[in-house]
Amino acid sequence: MISEPESPMTARATVYLEPELYRAAKVKAAASDRSFSDIVNDALRLGLSEDAADIATFERRAKQPARPFEDVLKSLRRKKLI
Repeated sequence: MISEPESPMTARATVYLEPELYRAAKVKAAASDRSFSDIVNDALRLGLSEDAADIATFERRAKQPARPFEDVLKSLRRKKLI
């Protein structure tokens, strides 16, 4: 296994991956001429950025008035949609 050089901007970690995910990431790294670490970092960065976007959306919508689900159902029944 090729060891990635450590720098002040990297940290070493031990993670346990499902075998299929590990193989897929290794294949992707080889096919894209990138390191396994780059693939894992990008995937983690993407997942965390999606979480951050979700949190921002929740915060933006926190001030919106809530509409009880029962009211939505009553409205749909009145309109004969359910």
